[in-house]
Amino acid sequence: MKLGIVGLPNVGKSTLFNSLTKAGAESANYPFCTIDPNIGIVPVPDERLHVLSDLYQSERVLPATIEFVDIAGLVKGASKGEGLGNQFLSNIREVDAIVHVVRCFDDSNVIHVDGSVDPLRDIETINLELMFSDIEILERRIAKTAKGAKNDKVLAKELELLERLKVFLEDGKMAKAFPADDEEWELIASFNLLTAKPVIYAANVKEDDLADDGANNEYVKAVQKLAKDEDSEVFVICAQIEQEIAELDEEEKKMFLEELGLKESGLEKLIKASYRLLGLISYITAGQKETRAWTIKIGTKAPQAAGKIHSDFERGFIRAEVVSYDNLVECGSYNAARDKGLVRSEGKEYVVQDGDVILFRFNV
Repeated sequence: MKLGIVGLPNVGKSTLFNSLTKAGAESANYPFCTIDPNIGIVPVPDERLHVLSDLYQSERVLPATIEFVDIAGLVKGASKGEGLGNQFLSNIREVDAIVHVVRCFDDSNVIHVDGSVDPLRDIETINLELMFSDIEILERRIAKTAKGAKNDKVLAKELELLERLKVFLEDGKMAKAFPADDEEWELIASFNLLTAKPVIYAANVKEDDLADDGANNEYVKAVQKLAKDEDSEVFVICAQIEQEIAELDEEEKKMFLEELGLKESGLEKLIKASYRLLGLISYITAGQKETRAWTIKIGTKAPQAAGKIHSDFERGFIRAEVVSYDNLVECGSYNAARDKGLVRSEGKEYVVQDGDVILFRFNV
């Protein structure tokens, strides 16, 4: 999974990016990878993996991972070359979803680029830059498609769609709200438009607003209403606290969160929100060599889930031996779960569930 982080300067975006990647690197047995200064890969915290690793005496634990792309310098006019944002916008065309960090706190010591705190205005500013960037992409595609559209019905149909979509964006609407059928959406998806991507709003608050999850923060309420109206996700976070958490080990982190009255960190909130928004779950493979989590779409059938491990697994799929995580842990071993009839043999039509522990049987 790949998430692009956007937001105006001084909203806590870079603080959040730095703390999330650092926290992720320190909290799991997965090597933190910095591809360049704006990209970080972090593991998805999943306590189930460590429990199963102890059960199987696994040599290593490999969690699922998320790649974060931090879009630096995104300001008003970025799509026209203002700031540094324009050169980074292309970095998020391949992401699965956009994490939009929004400032939801007042602090005279932290200057706002527009002089005052207004999360809805800030969201609109960023959205406009994404729209302008998308319009530019569409204009180039229209120019290219128009050349062959006169003698090609398929290209003519694509050109008509492109022009309708461009007008829609020029009216100030996001591509994800564009009325289109499944076939048209398949084509639109190939354009990798920024405004067609799912959005998770990170409402950045002060520490005092964390305990009640921003329930009494008017800025947060405004963002939550917007998110509901557009079927987006929103979670409340304090980037400053996340920065402090990133410096702690696992035990200290738990104690610190308890003192704040919190059940989970911002990273965990973000992961849950992104899994919900994108319709994702994890299944697990476990053995002496390794215990590993695999991320798949809800509704994925067994052969396609096997294909996440290796294409040969999908091609030669015979069956999947499945036991739920809860049943496996309760029984204490795979053999004990099998003796109780809790290990099932599933075929090609089986839809994999979150927390399934699976052993795939396949022909080479």
